[in-house]
Amino acid sequence: MPRVLITTTSFQDTPGPHHQLLADTGWEIVTARGPLNEADTLALVGDIDAYICGDDLITTAVLEKAQPRLKVISKYGIGVDKIDVAACNERGIPLLFTPGVNHTTVAEHTFLLLLALEKNLLFHTDSTRAGTWKRKTGHELLEKTIGIIGLGRIGKEVAVRAHAFGMKIIAFDVWWDEAFASSHNVTRAESVDDIYAASDYISLHTNLTPETREMICAETMAKMKPGVLILNCARGEIVHTADMAVALKSGQVGGYGTDVLDEEPPPADHPLINLPNCVVTPHIGSRTAESVVRQATKAVQNLINVARGEKPLAQVNPDIPFSNGKLD
Repeated sequence: MPRVLITTTSFQDTPGPHHQLLADTGWEIVTARGPLNEADTLALVGDIDAYICGDDLITTAVLEKAQPRLKVISKYGIGVDKIDVAACNERGIPLLFTPGVNHTTVAEHTFLLLLALEKNLLFHTDSTRAGTWKRKTGHELLEKTIGIIGLGRIGKEVAVRAHAFGMKIIAFDVWWDEAFASSHNVTRAESVDDIYAASDYISLHTNLTPETREMICAETMAKMKPGVLILNCARGEIVHTADMAVALKSGQVGGYGTDVLDEEPPPADHPLINLPNCVVTPHIGSRTAESVVRQATKAVQNLINVARGEKPLAQVNPDIPFSNGKLD
């Protein structure tokens, strides 16, 4: 009987048809509470045939220990920066993923962070709970300029909502969808520097790559408008943490709203979590009942397809034969 490891907590904790879909396979299911670091992941692999993972750290060492038994990895989500994709390729392991399931949810969360910053939400809720009734004057979103870095599925959904708020929208992406941009009044930026110079708000929706790692740093923040608000529902490592803390304290950055950090969960002394102009949520931007069911169902169906020797719904490394992941 195939043995399958599942570590994503929202998959496990959210009711929905994905549970029955998985149960109907008859596979032996092993669970853990992720996201897992390398040591935790190493302790669990070696006797599993398939892996439904969230943001666990899956390194070369993990894959070495997991083989020869591990045949396939089904990523619950779209970000694979915590997975050594090259090592999967070297070992012929199909790596599956679930694009197109959470763009609405993450875009909505982006505006949660933006509105919380511009309306001083945390200050005001803390004030009323403390019985002090202190107030701060906020700002409207109307006619502000939002710069979107990464106009993929999520970036486009942010643009749609920004348009509804009456905002001016500029965006940068290597792959430009002119039809979308024209129909939603999105101006194309020629470079990220154009985004930095023009934006009241900057929203990050790019993948984590060697080029984007720590792209928001002291040097680039100096190119931005004083008091700019920065929103991050992508990856924490896109932002240089220490530089962001300095910029928030000086006022160069007026506020940072982020669903992701460079360390998750963060230590108690993390530089960002206690700053008054920083709103941090615990990587739950895609965690709604609706998106979890979509994401989990797709992750399970991907695994079922490949286990049967059939083509998955989506594969990160399509050059690796999906038949390599067939489970006996």
